[in-house]
Amino acid sequence: MAMGVSVLKNEVAMEEEELLGLLQVMGALLEDPDWVQEHPQPCTDTPWPGVKCEVSDDDPQVFHVTEIHVGPDIVSPPCKSSAYLSVSLLKLPYLKTLSIFNCFVSSPVTLPATLFRSLSSLEHLALQSNPSLSGELPPSLGQAARLGVLSLSQNNLQGQIPPQIGGLVCLEQLDLSYNNLSGPIPKDIGNLKSMTILDLSGNEIEGNLPSSLGKLQDLQKIDLNSNRLTGEVPSDLGKLKRLVLLDLSHNFLSGPIPETLSSLEVLEYFVIDGNPIKARIPLFIGNLKNLKSVSFSGCGLIGRIPNCFSTLKNLTALSLDNNSLSGPVPPSLGSLLNLDQLNLSHNKLSGVIELPDDFIEKLGERLDIRGNSELCISHQPNKENLSSYLEIPACLSSKPGNGKSLTDEPPEDPAEMKPTQYSSFSSSWLHLEVTLFALITNFVIYSFFFLL
Repeated sequence: MAMGVSVLKNEVAMEEEELLGLLQVMGALLEDPDWVQEHPQPCTDTPWPGVKCEVSDDDPQVFHVTEIHVGPDIVSPPCKSSAYLSVSLLKLPYLKTLSIFNCFVSSPVTLPATLFRSLSSLEHLALQSNPSLSGELPPSLGQAARLGVLSLSQNNLQGQIPPQIGGLVCLEQLDLSYNNLSGPIPKDIGNLKSMTILDLSGNEIEGNLPSSLGKLQDLQKIDLNSNRLTGEVPSDLGKLKRLVLLDLSHNFLSGPIPETLSSLEVLEYFVIDGNPIKARIPLFIGNLKNLKSVSFSGCGLIGRIPNCFSTLKNLTALSLDNNSLSGPVPPSLGSLLNLDQLNLSHNKLSGVIELPDDFIEKLGERLDIRGNSELCISHQPNKENLSSYLEIPACLSSKPGNGKSLTDEPPEDPAEMKPTQYSSFSSSWLHLEVTLFALITNFVIYSFFFLL
């Protein structure tokens, strides 16, 4: 490689050391051994789509490598099976973007501590879908002070998130999803005041949610699903006025859901299913007018389904299945014109389904109310097909329009008869006794005088 550079050094508008570093980095990643010969001037005459350069302000002007991208969108050449991160990255001091997708698939690769300590210009680091990228996040990560995007999702990283991550004061997006990270979320994460996206989903992160998350006023997305988080949802999350998505599903969080979340006025997606909330549905849900999707499946919810959902005119999906909700299905849900999915299955709901027929037909299979043994649909000829379709029985009314099934009507217990009925019965019997006594008395007296 060095020989090729020396031959071309008078023709290449790059510093020789930087060009050499680039060729060594690409040689450590790509399968094609002829890549160096085919791209001797990667910034000018023989460019490669995964390498970008910028002209410096120096005199004389030179090219600096500012971006390296390797991924399936660039078909040729592919990554080699023994691909690794070369220390020659340190020879690229002007590198702003490094993105490597689906490249480290067999040979073990770790994140070198020097990578973050030396690349002072790095703004965007995305190493995604690399199953053999393992090891821990080095504490030196916090020294990449200009980093705006850190995406290390779908790898095999282990260990804890280092508290030094709080040093990434320019960070806007942090995605560490679908690794094997453990330990708590460091409270230092509250220092990342510029962050708009936080995604730590699909790990083994544990402990309580730090209240310091409430300091991240620019956050628009929080995705912490499928971890091992415990404790209550911190009330400080109500300070995140720009939050659009909140996904806390499939953890071990307990209720109740704090009233402060009523301040999340632009929230569109509220997902908390698969947590032992074991509380009532909070009424403030009706204040979050921008909600499009609400999922509280499998949260041990109790009480009735409140009518507050009827104010959510933008709602397209509502999932309240696999809880212990009781009472009727609110007919007001049928007024939600944008609702396209409604799952109330496997609760303890009861009474007559009074949702409009056209609403039921519009949702079709996206309406699920199975597993509520006390629910029934009005026993009318035009609704027999709906009964079969929804997999719930038709109501067997004891009186027209009473909305109760005969099977649900308990036999009347004489001991529980109304007091007025009992009093009337007692009074009639007493009157009969008095009449009979008078007749017998008169008969005895009449007989006595007749004998005399």
